[in-house]
Amino acid sequence: MRKQSNFLAYIFLLLTVTFWAGNFVVGKFASLYEVPPFSLNFYRWLFAWLILAPFTFPEIIKKKEYIIKNYKLFIILGVTSITIFNSIVYYSLNFTQVISGVLMISTIPVMIMFFSSILKIEKTNLFQIIGVILSFTGVIVIITKANFEVLRNLNFNKGDLTMVVAMFSWALYSTLLKRQKYEISQISLLQVVISFGLIFLIPIYFIEYQIGFRINLNTPFILILSYVVLLPGLASFLLWIKGISMIGANRSGVFLHLMPILSAIMAIIIFNEKFMFYHFLGACFIILGILLSNKKGQNA
Repeated sequence: MRKQSNFLAYIFLLLTVTFWAGNFVVGKFASLYEVPPFSLNFYRWLFAWLILAPFTFPEIIKKKEYIIKNYKLFIILGVTSITIFNSIVYYSLNFTQVISGVLMISTIPVMIMFFSSILKIEKTNLFQIIGVILSFTGVIVIITKANFEVLRNLNFNKGDLTMVVAMFSWALYSTLLKRQKYEISQISLLQVVISFGLIFLIPIYFIEYQIGFRINLNTPFILILSYVVLLPGLASFLLWIKGISMIGANRSGVFLHLMPILSAIMAIIIFNEKFMFYHFLGACFIILGILLSNKKGQNA
């Protein structure tokens, strides 16, 4: 029975990371079909909010005093995850490859350790410090394309640079998320975070609209929006929570390392992207950084 339960958890977690990997590929499709990135993100979370509202509204009303008391934390969580991260990912994919983007995003677990140390949430050991340095070196290799003339002249691809912003934004969100225990269910917490994120996303959406970037209500947009709302948004969240409840957070976390691999495979097949030498070199630094950061050692 336990083996059967574990197998089901593995299926849930594999589907989760596959949907998350597909988010980058669909984000690239959005850029090819000229879907405005901030508008896409706005509608993604607006529809997610509308779907979740009937299931979360009673608890949110009941816990309104707790939410108001901690509004500053919820604003930061909403801005870093909803307003910034997904918007910047979709924006970046207008200018950079899916492979480059997902390799940089794969450093997030290591960057969480970095922020945990800075914010004094967790102590770090020497292996973790070296792991952070190696992983960030891998990011630099990717954004410079292993050509340090690019670094010297500061001649970066803006999609790569903004993806670094997204990377740090999600790492900060994840660090703050685990900083304390919350007095509301995880699905209601998600709804609260979406709510605060949308508040700050609304003016950005209108600025993009006023500049002249408009949504075309056509089949590609409907398919793209349906995917990002239902699969990497809602379904992945529910499957991830279920998977963790069945086999634990540590074993579930291993599946996150499949995401860049799956995204890269999809990008190579669908967009004919090339896995270049600088991708390989950057990936080696990132993988080594992840492996070292997970080693146990004396706290620094």
